[in-house]
Amino acid sequence: MRKIKFFDTTLRDGEQSAGVNLNLQEKLEIARQLERLQVDIIEAGFPASSKGDFEAVKQIAETVRTCSVTGLSRSVRSDIDAAWEALKGGAEPRLHLFIATSPIHMVHKLRMTPEQVIEAAVEAVKYAKRFFPIVQWSAEDACRSELPFLAKIVTEVIKAGASVINIPDTVGYITPKEYGEIFLYLRNNVPNIENISLSAHCHDDLGMAVINSLSAIEHGATQVECTINGIGERAGNAALEEIAVALHIRKDYYQVETRLNLQEIKRTSNLVSKLTGMVVPPNKAVVGKNAFAHESGIHQDGVLKEKTTYEIISPELVGVSSNSMVLGKHSGRHALRNRVEELGYTLSEEEINQLFVRFKELADKKKDVTDDDLIALIFEEKFDHFKDFYQLSSIQVQYGTNQIPTAVVVLKDGKGNTIQEAATGAGSVEALYNTLERCFQTAVTLLDYRIESVGGGRDALAQVFVKVRVNDVETSGRGTAQDVLEASAKAYINAMNRMFMIEAMRAENEKVTTP
Repeated sequence: MRKIKFFDTTLRDGEQSAGVNLNLQEKLEIARQLERLQVDIIEAGFPASSKGDFEAVKQIAETVRTCSVTGLSRSVRSDIDAAWEALKGGAEPRLHLFIATSPIHMVHKLRMTPEQVIEAAVEAVKYAKRFFPIVQWSAEDACRSELPFLAKIVTEVIKAGASVINIPDTVGYITPKEYGEIFLYLRNNVPNIENISLSAHCHDDLGMAVINSLSAIEHGATQVECTINGIGERAGNAALEEIAVALHIRKDYYQVETRLNLQEIKRTSNLVSKLTGMVVPPNKAVVGKNAFAHESGIHQDGVLKEKTTYEIISPELVGVSSNSMVLGKHSGRHALRNRVEELGYTLSEEEINQLFVRFKELADKKKDVTDDDLIALIFEEKFDHFKDFYQLSSIQVQYGTNQIPTAVVVLKDGKGNTIQEAATGAGSVEALYNTLERCFQTAVTLLDYRIESVGGGRDALAQVFVKVRVNDVETSGRGTAQDVLEASAKAYINAMNRMFMIEAMRAENEKVTTP
């Protein structure tokens, strides 16, 4: 069987989703989980785009040992140099070069002739080969390019040393039949194409990213680029989990194999969803919470008699387990550490100690602490703690049907200074957020507010996700607490802390680039 490689671009293309801003620690955790999933290639970022992206790519390349780590680069030497500095410590450094090849992009964006585009692409590949053992070249907007020109430029970059050729459907425009025909055309019109790997990269603007990727595999592609949960620019990218499970369940048809550990799919999906704040729809294929639920009486009867009557994918295949260990107030540090490791999270001794304190506090209020509760605590302790910025000290909210909702908030900044403000609003949450806006002394637009329970029961934890806009920049935040208003305050503060972190990184970049 042919081997299909999975090129995951969650940390690069996926992070381009509106309002998603992952910090270094979050990117490292996702990269470690992608390594457990056993993807073949991790695209960790765009090293030349910012100092923050450079550092993230560098640390991921130096941390991940069983996957090839790559970074995106324009066809310019400065980008290639930056990428090499970031990736040279990786187990298998590779570069992802791109340049646009469609008439609309060459005329209006690049303002280059086709001959100039070929020259720039060839020069970039030759220069990159001085450093990188593997160079992947992408024809941006390939699916709206003229096929004879596409074949010509692919021929030249292969001669220059490219070993992977990627054919992106950059704007999600093409149909499965047309996409497959592009791969057939290149295989029939490009000399020595059998010596390189063909790759597919599809966007979901017309809802065809997954089927287009599968069509590419049918027509000769040996690599697919995708993201966890299908996140990404605009309508997103092809969903890794859907392609992977389709290839596995229909191996009889596709006749290919992968090295993916499918049992890590659900855990990876949950991690990416929580860290990005992008909720997985309940009806999402493979990883949605309804993916293995049966409502119809006829379906339930069939599944009870024989699962395969209506269930073509077993929950266990993708890591959905019905067994959830329950911890309580008598559980010790050792049991907590073991469960954290079993759930797939890497915590330092200091983080374990801090988590244990939070765990004991929750166990005193809640009889049973489930895996979902524990994961929520891990996220808050490991990813949502911005020591250098603002921390919530206390909140007090007054509300009654015949009263004006009023909130009082006390914050501490990174220098230990106390900030206290009060405000009113039409409701409790509005009063709370008006107060926080006063604390930060900046205009904040709330774009989205969502709340969900962690598990069930009256004593369940509340988890709040917000998306805000400050100075034309969008970012998201999350907060967890047993009290809904406390969780709401934490989510807002988390989003603002991320905003301040982005501003600090921008200021640092300006210092670096200023002569």
